[in-house]
Amino acid sequence: MSYKLLSFKSGGEARAGLLVGERVYDAARVTGESAWATVLGALQDWPKAQREFAAFAKRIASGKSKAKGLQLKRARLLAPVLYPGDIYCAGANYTDHMAEMARAQGKEPGPTMKDLGEKPWHFVKTSRSSVVGPGAKVKLPAYSQKVDWEVELAVVIGRAAKNVPAEKALACVAGYTIANDLSARDAMRRDKNPPTSPFHYDWVSQKCFDGSCPLGPWIVPADELRDPHQLGIKLWVNGELMQDSHTSKLIFDTAEQIAMLSSRVTLLPGDLILTGTPAGVGMGRGRFLKPGDAVKLWIEEIGELNHTLA
Repeated sequence: MSYKLLSFKSGGEARAGLLVGERVYDAARVTGESAWATVLGALQDWPKAQREFAAFAKRIASGKSKAKGLQLKRARLLAPVLYPGDIYCAGANYTDHMAEMARAQGKEPGPTMKDLGEKPWHFVKTSRSSVVGPGAKVKLPAYSQKVDWEVELAVVIGRAAKNVPAEKALACVAGYTIANDLSARDAMRRDKNPPTSPFHYDWVSQKCFDGSCPLGPWIVPADELRDPHQLGIKLWVNGELMQDSHTSKLIFDTAEQIAMLSSRVTLLPGDLILTGTPAGVGMGRGRFLKPGDAVKLWIEEIGELNHTLA
């Protein structure tokens, strides 16, 4: 039987949990490893934790464990990683999204950065103030009237990675989850700085407001997901389908992104990589999020993440 790794509220504190079937089990208690009381603690010891978690799931499936879990519907889920180390976000990384944004600017879609021989490009998102979990009510920032949605496949790093070649990069991945890279589109530029200035763009205001990274609902271990580049990916706002794409449309795939990032920085257990968003964002249609809106995100083989705007 497979399992998913998550964080849940128990007795007033956040605990790492293993979802097996429809029940959540306290990861530290069922394995006897106190350091695995948090997901970050488990990720920092991932090769061993991965084996123990899989073995526990098998014991549950075979009826050899007497552990009593909590019904999933009664568990209060939190963001699966509390809190990620660094969050790296890929920009302009889906072929359909690039075509959409070109059309929104009255341009014909051209060659991708990969076609032109460029490398993957990332910006950094804040962690503790940005990350919120399933069911969160995200307060729209007072300085923005154009907050946009962006469903993304998020990679959770489970092994330190430095100068890792692309062909070995996926071995550094603990698992995958879902993220919404919320973006304040009307705060992305500093208008009094010319577009040619390196200080023209305001990445903090656009990407790092409080609650700007809904994450969850859990982490699917990498060895239980057949191929991160063969997954359907969708997002709805108030029940209306906005994004409907496929991770095969990534320009730079997951391995290429890890390789590039690890050539510049050391990726550490608990770091996240948001791999980019497909077509269907609000900016392309001139529509943005409002208080009371309900957002649902879905990625094949991972699950569903829901949150609202306040």
